Amino acid sequence: MISKKDISFIQPSRNNLRYLKWSYDSIRKNGGPEPTICVADDFSNDGTWEWCEDMMVKDPNFKAIRNEGPKRLGHTILYDELVEIADTPIVGIYHADMYLCPGALESVLEHIKPKHVVSLTRIEPPLHPDGPEKILMDFGIEPEEFEKLEDELLHQIPSLKQGRTTEGIFAPWFMFKEDFTSINGHDPLFAPQSKEDTDIFNRFHLNGYKFVQTWDGFVYHMTCRGSRFADGAKRNPNGEVFMKNRETDEWLTQNNRSTRNFLRKWGHYCKHDSLMKPIVPPKYDVEFNVENGNGKLLEILEPWCDKIKMDLDDDIINKYIEKEQVDTDFDLRSRINVNTNSDIEIHFDGNKLTEYSYKLITELSTILESSEIEVGEFEFDIFRVNVNRVKTYEHQLIYRK
Repeated sequence: MISKKDISFIQPSRNNLRYLKWSYDSIRKNGGPEPTICVADDFSNDGTWEWCEDMMVKDPNFKAIRNEGPKRLGHTILYDELVEIADTPIVGIYHADMYLCPGALESVLEHIKPKHVVSLTRIEPPLHPDGPEKILMDFGIEPEEFEKLEDELLHQIPSLKQGRTTEGIFAPWFMFKEDFTSINGHDPLFAPQSKEDTDIFNRFHLNGYKFVQTWDGFVYHMTCRGSRFADGAKRNPNGEVFMKNRETDEWLTQNNRSTRNFLRKWGHYCKHDSLMKPIVPPKYDVEFNVENGNGKLLEILEPWCDKIKMDLDDDIINKYIEKEQVDTDFDLRSRINVNTNSDIEIHFDGNKLTEYSYKLITELSTILESSEIEVGEFEFDIFRVNVNRVKTYEHQLIYRK
């Protein structure tokens, strides 16, 4: 019978020591000494590794690895390295800005099964809009604030339990290590971070895993304690939390890079229902044939298809590839102006591309699915569509090669 000793917490950290200590204390206080805590120090300079070395001496169920740098690896890579060293059958993706509430692990153990992914319900301060998948309550946005409000949170926990489950997935989530490794974990295409979670959630979904969000097990999630915001959340003079326009340039650049790679891989933006269950439209083999193209249109449209043809000078194409290739594992030369027999060819005039037409491109997978396409030709808006084969490829994306 599985128990707490069969669980490992997987926690990469980068210059987050004050939150990492806070999170560690909550796990030991409310989860007990049995679970293993696995920490990866991602080339921090705030004393994280020294603390890890000390904890490995003091706590027999504490493991740590270190990225010696100088390049940041990010949690996309370090999650998987920590899972590899975890010697328990269950692993849980966990963040340094999470406080484990009493009874949370008992709720995980109640619902965990092979090919099941169990998420705890997040209690969060109002840094982001409310949603039906979480509970919005403010118990502080820094450990010092939380310390004064911890007893109030603990008092509230029994009344927050709802005795139900829903089908969303988000951190913290727990599953059998064997199920995680069987699809080869996270895709390094999204390193160091951003979109790696939606990618692996899509793959879990396509592989038939069941998602269980328990509403009887909780974490208090401060949110935004990592590299996304330069100086964390703050309060304005009215006591409200504000985060707008606070992202670091590093995070914005990486988020754009990962978004473009997600589009190349899946053919659509991240999709989920209101309770965070993944929605995965079909992946088609699509080629764009664009009249009156230019370098800007090439940059905008290339991630949205598998192949693209434009009548452009070689120097324009070469400059685009030189600029973009460093940010993707996809071979761009095999995607631009190559002679292939694509399943679906979409012809249009770049001079006629409007904001509405571009929006249709962003929903192309859903449009093709809902149209119940057959071999032949049809038109919509500015697009002439030739369907040579009706085949989808999303299930080929489950296993990271």
